[in-house]
Amino acid sequence: MAGIGFELKKLFRRKGMLAGLRAYGYAGIICTGPMLLGVLLQGGLLLLCGWAGAPRAARDLLVCMVTYTLLASLTVTSFFSMPVTRFVADQLYEERAERVLPSFAGACAVQLALGCGGYGAFLLASGATFCQGLLCLWLFAELVVCWTAMSYLTALKEYRGILIAFAAAVGAAFGAGWVLVFWLGVPVVEGFLAATALGYGVMLGLDVRLLCRFFPEREGSPWRFLRWVKRYRTLALTGLLLDLGLFAHLVIVWLGPLGVQVKGLFYGAPYYDVPALLAFLSILTTTVNFVVSVEVQFYPRYRTYYSLFNDGGVVGDIKAAEEEMLAVLNRELYYTALKQLFTTAAVISLETLVLGYLPLGFNDLMHGCLRTLCAGYGLYAVGNTVLLILLYFTDYKGALGAAAAFAVLAGGGTALSLRFDPAFYGFGFLAGAAVLFLAALLRLDWFTRNLPYRILGQQPLAAAEEKDKEA
Repeated sequence: MAGIGFELKKLFRRKGMLAGLRAYGYAGIICTGPMLLGVLLQGGLLLLCGWAGAPRAARDLLVCMVTYTLLASLTVTSFFSMPVTRFVADQLYEERAERVLPSFAGACAVQLALGCGGYGAFLLASGATFCQGLLCLWLFAELVVCWTAMSYLTALKEYRGILIAFAAAVGAAFGAGWVLVFWLGVPVVEGFLAATALGYGVMLGLDVRLLCRFFPEREGSPWRFLRWVKRYRTLALTGLLLDLGLFAHLVIVWLGPLGVQVKGLFYGAPYYDVPALLAFLSILTTTVNFVVSVEVQFYPRYRTYYSLFNDGGVVGDIKAAEEEMLAVLNRELYYTALKQLFTTAAVISLETLVLGYLPLGFNDLMHGCLRTLCAGYGLYAVGNTVLLILLYFTDYKGALGAAAAFAVLAGGGTALSLRFDPAFYGFGFLAGAAVLFLAALLRLDWFTRNLPYRILGQQPLAAAEEKDKEA
């Protein structure tokens, strides 16, 4: 996130409320843009479905196909995203930016080869028509490249270009949907699937264009990043387990009593899915605040502290820098948790009043699930923030342990809750998120108690020179 932090520091140096709002706006769009794009597209296309007079079955099938494709693409890329980010950071640190773009092509190729085969097999057996299957596979391939590009875009500082990409994607999707369904008479499911794919395709093209402008030089093997995946298997597993813990409860509920078979292998649970989506939106506060607080407040102290080890700082300076860094870290984590607490409390307090004005058909079960999931996602957001700080300190084993506990308890707890009344379905995810928060927080407290020992004790006794061979 160094590029975002660099720009935010300039924005926060400007005085006035508008400068602060602009800085938070930049952080919010860059960090939550892909998710907001998905929400806007789903909501907007459902609105267009209503205008087109589409039957309920067609709307449900469209939502299921887009949701399945989103989750499948995120699962595939979650295994590679953290090692790829580490690879890019290492290459930029070593001033070998020419290796970045070839690795982007290699990462996309590997993930597309693995993902398209698996998701294609699912689509063949899913009951989707040939045309629907092709459109879902097209959308899946675009999403894989989009999520991979986001791992690389953290090095960019052209935020206006990124904002234009988001806006162009939304506009292209809505425009294409209107033309295909209302003017050309394409069936609703196929027309809006194609419109969604066109929207993400526009974002993909603009993001890749930005990458090519930022990294004009290309040199080296596109498969070099695979060594980082092998070397940092712990990071890869951490990303995968976090993703599984975050979405497994949805899939498990689909297969339970609340699940509804939309078509073939496409299932949904509207009484659970809609509250889960709204609860997920409540963590935008922490997502934005993490970037702002960590990059603007914590990271400069972190960099100063570690540079003292590399540049031969004296013990007194190292101790003073450590105390300042940890004080800032504790303060920012406290404020992050407090802001999320206020946001969650506000959503839980006002959701009955606000949702009463929206045509979402909320009943008592959905209100209960929303409150439970808001608490769960709030704990997840703060726990994930602490876990990312563990990654800053290269405590990869601690982060993996917290992620594994989260995935096991969130999935297992949700499966166990299916034996009880549906009002308890969200408690499995809540339990997993609570364990993630506690495990990450306790691990961070233990790890930072004797930080110089942790840093120096991780270093090898003898220097080993690694030969840089092409992959």
